[in-house]
Amino acid sequence: MDEQKKVPRRISQTVLNSLKGGVVPRIGLPYITVGRRSEIEALLHDVDIISEGGASFRFIVGRYGSGKSFLLQTIRSYAMDRGFIVADADLSPERRLQGTKGQGLATYRELISNLSTKTKPEGGALTLLLDRWISAVQSEAVQETGLAPGDPALTAAADRKIYAVTASVSELVHGFEFARLLSAYYQAYVNGDDLTKAKVVRWFRGEYALKSEAKEALGVNIIITDEDWYDYLKLFAVFFRLAGYKGMMIMIDELVNIYKIPHTVTRQYNYEKLLTMYNDTLQGKARYLGVLMGCTPQALEDKRRGIYSYEALRSRLAEGRFSKPGARDLLAPVIRLEALTAEEMLVLCEKLAGMHSDLYGYGRKVTTEELAGFIKTEYSRIGADQNITPREVIRDFIELLDLLYQHPDTDIASLLGSEEFSYAKSEAVSDETDAGYAEFKI
Repeated sequence: MDEQKKVPRRISQTVLNSLKGGVVPRIGLPYITVGRRSEIEALLHDVDIISEGGASFRFIVGRYGSGKSFLLQTIRSYAMDRGFIVADADLSPERRLQGTKGQGLATYRELISNLSTKTKPEGGALTLLLDRWISAVQSEAVQETGLAPGDPALTAAADRKIYAVTASVSELVHGFEFARLLSAYYQAYVNGDDLTKAKVVRWFRGEYALKSEAKEALGVNIIITDEDWYDYLKLFAVFFRLAGYKGMMIMIDELVNIYKIPHTVTRQYNYEKLLTMYNDTLQGKARYLGVLMGCTPQALEDKRRGIYSYEALRSRLAEGRFSKPGARDLLAPVIRLEALTAEEMLVLCEKLAGMHSDLYGYGRKVTTEELAGFIKTEYSRIGADQNITPREVIRDFIELLDLLYQHPDTDIASLLGSEEFSYAKSEAVSDETDAGYAEFKI
């Protein structure tokens, strides 16, 4: 347990509070990651391909509480460590891939709002990225020319470098206007014009509702809409690469909210948008861009309302005849999460026990044998082989640790043998349909 002593207390606090609340912590994931080695390796291979100019699109499929969001957040951390820009968003009734009332644009806004880097992992990095790009260009110009700041020749050299980036972007769909706005931001940066900088950032965030409004503010007769928001993510991916980053990863969770859309036509429009994004990445129309999407098996496979109800997607994503539980094809577009084994859950509980004792400053009381007893109790309940999820086990275990800490005279055997614990276990067993409107993810 020596490695647990290295976990900063603020990280331990965040991790334990998040897990007990049923949500995925944004920080500290490497300290508690167990299993999923093959899935992580497959996705990190995608990351390498993206950094070389490729693109990828993957679906992470698993039941509620099975670890979809945990895996997405883990890859998010790995990608940022490798020099990627990462943007993530959860779909909801207000955020979809396509909509008639701005739901697609709302997803774009959420993604841009959550732009993150290794040095700004909490999101909101757009302005920082633009300013760092310009600052880096100016520094390169100084190193290459040897000229002093303020020299007109240095300004001209920096202008040429900026122009090279904007010219590369302008060749893409909607790239001309995108490049004009990058140039406008650069000029405003050089001239100290914070008002124009704010206007350009507002445009990039998709906050102009009318073309006339954008025309008056910035002189561009175009705005980001429900129809074309994905094109601008592709532009950002190329721009970030030119600005010195490895690429861009987009992570969209809760695709089940498309499955829940009651109107067939609206659902089909969303699946059509999904198909467009999927085809773009696999056909090479997108560069330096990776897309990860999380959904439940029902949201994927239901042929009446799920993704498989759209034949063009079903034919592309359906599992082959040779893939089966225990021998999944992790190079396929769909990665299906297998349940964590009892041994893996035991390792995770060991990590959490050490983290908890370090955080609250007590000698660890739970022995390995007691941990094994806890895991055996969890996995031996009725229906556990089909319904148990990491979320349920983790929440139970952290609650046990909290109770043992607050009541030193209590032992884990008495808590596990209590009627309340047995009753809670029987209530916890439910099928995926019953969990269809669960709010928490891990």
